[in-house]
Amino acid sequence: MLAIRKVSLALALLTGATAAHADVSSLPDTLSYQDTFNLEYPASPFFLSDGSTVVYERRSMDVMQDRTHSSLWQVDLKSQSHRPLLANNANVRQAVLSDDGSKLAYISDQGGSAQLYVRYMDSGQSARLTNLSHSPGSLTWSHDGRHIAFTLFTPASQPPLFKDMPKKPSGANWAEPATFIEKTRYRSDGAGYLPDGYQQIYILPVSGGTPRQLTTGNFPNGGSLSFSKDDQWIYFAADRAEDYALRPLGGDIFRVNTQSAAIEQITDIAGPEYAPSLSPDGKWLAFVQLNDRKLSYQTGDIMIMHTESGKTRRLTSSLDRNIGGFVWADDSDSLVFSYLDEGNNRLARVDLDGDIDKLDIAIGGQSMGRPYTSGEFALSKKGDIAFTTATMTTPADLALYTRRGKTTTLTDLNSDALGHLKLAQVEAIKVTSSVDERNIDAWVALPPDFDSSKRYPMILEIHGGPHAAYGPHFSMEVQLMAAKGYVVVWSNPRGSSSYGEDFGNLIHHNYPSEDYNDLMDVVDAVIAKGYVDTKNLFITGGSGGGVLTAWSVGKTDRFAAAVVAKPVINWVSFALTADAYPYFSQYWMEAMPWEVADKLWDRSPLSLVGNVKTPTMLLTGESDYRTPISESEQFYQALRLQGVDAAMVRIPGAPHGIASRPSRLIQKVGNILAWFERYKTTAEK
Repeated sequence: MLAIRKVSLALALLTGATAAHADVSSLPDTLSYQDTFNLEYPASPFFLSDGSTVVYERRSMDVMQDRTHSSLWQVDLKSQSHRPLLANNANVRQAVLSDDGSKLAYISDQGGSAQLYVRYMDSGQSARLTNLSHSPGSLTWSHDGRHIAFTLFTPASQPPLFKDMPKKPSGANWAEPATFIEKTRYRSDGAGYLPDGYQQIYILPVSGGTPRQLTTGNFPNGGSLSFSKDDQWIYFAADRAEDYALRPLGGDIFRVNTQSAAIEQITDIAGPEYAPSLSPDGKWLAFVQLNDRKLSYQTGDIMIMHTESGKTRRLTSSLDRNIGGFVWADDSDSLVFSYLDEGNNRLARVDLDGDIDKLDIAIGGQSMGRPYTSGEFALSKKGDIAFTTATMTTPADLALYTRRGKTTTLTDLNSDALGHLKLAQVEAIKVTSSVDERNIDAWVALPPDFDSSKRYPMILEIHGGPHAAYGPHFSMEVQLMAAKGYVVVWSNPRGSSSYGEDFGNLIHHNYPSEDYNDLMDVVDAVIAKGYVDTKNLFITGGSGGGVLTAWSVGKTDRFAAAVVAKPVINWVSFALTADAYPYFSQYWMEAMPWEVADKLWDRSPLSLVGNVKTPTMLLTGESDYRTPISESEQFYQALRLQGVDAAMVRIPGAPHGIASRPSRLIQKVGNILAWFERYKTTAEK
């Protein structure tokens, strides 16, 4: 990875300056927008069979293709040597090792489309196994290493309603034919309008051949897969009811026979079950189960089922935290899992009796844009854990936690890009809510060369969700804001995840509400430190943070300017235009939107637009189907009608996740800062 400052020095040498006379002091020493393309982070780690080597996806930014590039690298744990395994111009992902360690299955686009490959670890030879029109997913080895199961989108033709269209004359230039839609889930953020068809499960011999379809039906059969001990069955989760699309949290565990394709239902518990995983000895089936009470924020539990008796046991009900990924220990007597806790993603071990041992590990570092919780881990047969690290000033590296409790960092992916730069230092603060004296976690990023005797402009950055969590994690967006001289504060107001169901549901059918008060308390707490210019307070947030930003400027004039990113402005219109409308109408609303329109209006930022005097910019992707751009347009037009300074930034082709491409992250932050700079006054002396 060649950092931009290395390029600048090389240019100085080429234009006549010698190494002795090159003016290195003229090179920038703080973060710039171009540095976005220099970042890297690890993902999807796994151990080779003997536990002596960790393999991971090394994800970097491709400046020419404006995307994330993924290759496979490996670290020898004894020698600490770090070298490529599969690293070329192709993207490699979903790498999965066979049980005996002899073969590696993975997805690569080296032939132009995403196909399934297998690599023989002894010889290094690779073979392409598929020629599919859609990308396979959920790669899973049979225990004997002879087959790979995977999920695949399988088209299902939808006949047109109107069949008597005249035949177009040869050479005629007619309009495109109409699209006939007759399904509940017809578009999805990031995917656009969905083709007709469903995810189905397939199995393929590694020796070559044709993938064989095992599941059918007009419902998706996907998610993680798990082979039975004898390889005769594949366990999976699905909602196989005809009205599945109207049951956003439906689902049970099934299994399909690998020979006959017969399907059997395994669980029938109220609420969804998902992520099935059989223990190495085949005696226990683990899965996550959610006791669905139609609350907007609910935490699931890891459950186990004895495969012979069918008896179940709930293992993590005492935790009251979001459960993430989990993996069986090799001796089948415990599981290691991740869970969200107070803005961090942590690891714990639970035995089959439900006794939980919290490990001293926080994972993260993979949310490059904003400081969200994230992270992945892997467990070796010996009990060692490889994980992505969570730090406040750098993206993730790969680290090792041994069964003896020792932690070692294995990689150093970003010191070349960031090590010579002055980054914002991050401090944690505790805020007491003025509503009910609850503790609110918050973090403050201080600009490089911070001087507490000076006064700085401040940005309040609000997370989305609203049931999500920020934490003490690296954020390129925050760092770029701080590099421009801003103090940046972010927090977890009521409703945030990682603090339990009671805290999350303080905004159930009541959003936004006192979460606004929590945010203003955070602003006041930072101002009280004495280094903030109160004439230059700014506010921004995306998605749920956009809701709260728009709500805040309707409640107060204390901010000099605001940027409302991808918001909900009118809950009634949102409920009937968002892609996940069956979920929002059932879990975020007391009844159908037309039945509770008055209550939804009372919680809509648009209801307060008559109060707004703050210069406000709207920023949304034009292909956002989660919070459609029509929401932003409503607020923009209302602001313009009453003469408030307002602007709208539309990101072409961008879905809800605007920062999914590096250049879009730059556009997002750059426009936010440019808007704030327009309204920033001379700082207090």
